[in-house]
Amino acid sequence: MLARIWSASLVGIDAVKVGVEVDVSGGLPGIVLVGLPGTEVQESRERVKAALKNAGYAFPMRKIVINLTPADLRKEGPSFDLPISVGIMAASEQVSAELLGDYLFLGEVSLDGSLRPVAGVLPIAAAAQQMGITGLVVPAGNAPEAAVVKGLAVYGFQNLAEVGNFLNQPEQYQPVQVDGQAALARARYTGQDLNEVKGQAHARRALEIAAAGGHNLVFVGPPGSGKTMLARRLPGILPPLTFAESLEVTQIHSVAGLLKERGSLVSDRPFRSPHHSASGPSLVGGGSFPRPGEISLAHRGILFLDELTEFKRDVLEFLRQPLEDGHVTISRTRQSVSFPAQFTLVASTNPCPCGYFGDTIQPCTCSPRQREQYWAKLSGPLMDRIDLQVAVNRLKPEEITRQPLGEASANVRERVQVARDRAQTRFEAEPSLRCNADMQSRHLRNWCVLNDAARNILEGAIRKLGLSARATDRILKVARTIADLAGDEQLQTQHVAEAIQYRTIDRMQ
Repeated sequence: MLARIWSASLVGIDAVKVGVEVDVSGGLPGIVLVGLPGTEVQESRERVKAALKNAGYAFPMRKIVINLTPADLRKEGPSFDLPISVGIMAASEQVSAELLGDYLFLGEVSLDGSLRPVAGVLPIAAAAQQMGITGLVVPAGNAPEAAVVKGLAVYGFQNLAEVGNFLNQPEQYQPVQVDGQAALARARYTGQDLNEVKGQAHARRALEIAAAGGHNLVFVGPPGSGKTMLARRLPGILPPLTFAESLEVTQIHSVAGLLKERGSLVSDRPFRSPHHSASGPSLVGGGSFPRPGEISLAHRGILFLDELTEFKRDVLEFLRQPLEDGHVTISRTRQSVSFPAQFTLVASTNPCPCGYFGDTIQPCTCSPRQREQYWAKLSGPLMDRIDLQVAVNRLKPEEITRQPLGEASANVRERVQVARDRAQTRFEAEPSLRCNADMQSRHLRNWCVLNDAARNILEGAIRKLGLSARATDRILKVARTIADLAGDEQLQTQHVAEAIQYRTIDRMQ
């Protein structure tokens, strides 16, 4: 007999519907698997055989031909174990085939017949809902993730026996219910608070501007000055994720396999901190069948590069195009996929190889040539894309022991939210813009008009610091954010002057 079951495969973060056709006929016992299956799919033949026997089902000792359609699409991963198992059960008349045309099946099977969670269930569930699929049958660990999608009946099961009972008696089971919006509203940020930072008023101000405008930021200072401590507290002052943003972030994390048995939605803004030994493909994504990299996992959140100058120069150059475009396209011979990458870059670095150039406590032992070679690791085009370049000095002994704690993250977040709301009101006719850092040159002409005094200050900075046109635009974007925090509709001289102060590396060079 012939049975046809629906499943799905991922291409990037998009899902493609896959048909699993199983034919059980006469001939020598064996399994033939066709349709461009990957290694994991080929191995499913042995897993499925043992799982069916241990789950209490008879494995037909006949010739079994399994075809995965479309035949020209590469099928990867263990998620086809469950549809293949159900197909064999249906073709051998051990379960009813009535529901197979309306439901989509995903899941990995263990040898004892239990179901294990798989990656990429949320984007597949979203695609299934658009395809008109009635329901989704997945392992119990994936059910809360898939149930976030409205208009789709999601059933989560622990083993093959429960799946077989569901197909024979579907009226005895109820779909999993998850209210994603309510769960997101109840979520509370539990990360590190800004009130733990003593002093560093200049750096705290830069953090607030970065959060309000989505600006890229780098801290420059000696060891122990608090650069990493400050950077790790930036997520706490960012506005919470909206439901639409949370869905975007969760889909990427689902494809990367980071959501197995971990709940339904990602509620906190991502904070990714790869080690400086990271390769280019690990940052931007890659592989023969591309998977998202760190910049995509940081989508709608923070990518933190600690010890920026320790990264290889060619690796850092991978970031230039995503920082400008907000997405990255990975091209391979077999396929080309695009991943979203709208992230805020935050970095920290020492001012020189020994780390103490400009320090008021410990003298620097580096020569000018050593410092020049040190900064040569960072290209001009990359630094142009970093809006805020902030010097962080070490605290004095009396500041460490006597200074009270700083302002709490919750208070700063309120000001950031007000500034972002002001920007969103301005962007009503430009739905693609989410914050000031996304503005293009045409937007600056409308919303960053300078008076004569502000223009003279900016022109003087361009001549003295040798700023490019891109760096100049970045200064205007920062000035626009400073004005939003101050509640001003027009850019004033003090807004531009403060924005120019955040070009520490330009001044050092």
